[in-house]
Amino acid sequence: MQLRKENILIVDDDVNILELLQRHLQSWSYHVFKAISVKEAVTILRDTRMDLLITDLKMPEVDGFELIKFVSEHYPKLPKLVVTGYPSVQGSLAAIKSGVVDYLTKPFTKDELKSALEKSLVASEETITKSKNSSVEKNKAYGEIIGKSEKINDIIQIIERVKDNKATIFIKGESGTGKELVARAIHYQGKFSRAPFIAVNCGGIPENLLEAELFGYLKGAFTGAETNREGFFQAANGGTIFLDEIGNASLAVQSRLLRVLQEKEVVKVGSNKAEKIDVRIIAATNSDLHDMIKKHSFREDLFYRLTVVEIEIAPLRERRDDIQLLVDKFLFKYGVEYKDRFVTITPEALAVLERYDWPGNIRELENSIQRAVIMCDKIIDVAHLPGHLKHTLNFSSEALVPLKVMEKQYIGKVLRATGNNKTKAAEILQIDRKTIRQKLLD
Repeated sequence: MQLRKENILIVDDDVNILELLQRHLQSWSYHVFKAISVKEAVTILRDTRMDLLITDLKMPEVDGFELIKFVSEHYPKLPKLVVTGYPSVQGSLAAIKSGVVDYLTKPFTKDELKSALEKSLVASEETITKSKNSSVEKNKAYGEIIGKSEKINDIIQIIERVKDNKATIFIKGESGTGKELVARAIHYQGKFSRAPFIAVNCGGIPENLLEAELFGYLKGAFTGAETNREGFFQAANGGTIFLDEIGNASLAVQSRLLRVLQEKEVVKVGSNKAEKIDVRIIAATNSDLHDMIKKHSFREDLFYRLTVVEIEIAPLRERRDDIQLLVDKFLFKYGVEYKDRFVTITPEALAVLERYDWPGNIRELENSIQRAVIMCDKIIDVAHLPGHLKHTLNFSSEALVPLKVMEKQYIGKVLRATGNNKTKAAEILQIDRKTIRQKLLD
């Protein structure tokens, strides 16, 4: 097998082993990423696509077995190779059951390592091929998308159909539902995954700068343009550009976007020269573009160009089956980050999370788990959850009475407490005897 320039993550609390593995892997032209703890490994996995994980088992705080379980669920296509100095039959079996491709015992030779690498990467190719020919409905994780609900499986089925072409895709859904995660899955699960993925928040860039940031500009095109600069579209050439909150784009920017979609070319601000470009455009918004079209604030022709394929992400309240999986993900993420250990949750606390409607969707759920992890020691209970998630009492209007009736009831209570002494009652109520008599008669 010809070794390729892949990204390999090695995890071991022994820096000598890390350096040895790094030397061997770099001699075969691999790109190497090192971590001395599971916490550091998870951080790297979140930020960088890996092609192989090599990990020790015996490590302080969180051990390698837990890392293997995490990777198996969150990155199911990532092959795993164990290198350990504490070999045992039970350990080998447990590692294999967790999806480990091979198991090396320290000390090992360079040839043994190379053989294990080849075996792991071959297994990776077989896993990818098999997964393409099998149903994705059984998966709990697809890229960074977590869920088992029917609505999530429907989205995954669409992604499987569009990931290997450059059709324009429009994603709609409420704020916090994970529109960028879907866009990233479309890009990174397909054959263009090695090409750039550029995410642009159109609502986060001032209107007068968005045009220049998207398409680039020439020196002197406007005040502050001191050099020529490439835009986001040029940076995404060959890959994918994700335009989030597209409804915030001005009509001028919309006009330029329409040209990109029609002519497959961009023109920098301050230039008359068109540049050919090969970019897949994925747009998203939580705005009602149909309403914006009626108000003439969004171009109808651009809308139809953007919506070649539409994906609608259901809010979390409509896919409660996914809540527990998302909770597990955030418990691991913030448990390792804040506590250097795994944090669990009681059934009672989980029931509260599954009952709540989550108007802020996944973003709100993640923030709530993050806070609860900080507030707890090892186990999240109902007491650690934000107060607004917990059960509230809604008193019906039948239990409420007019102010006149409440006054009469309270005056009667004071009179009974004073033995019907109106003078004493008047002193307590800070009104005169005549007023007491009038209120009782009303």
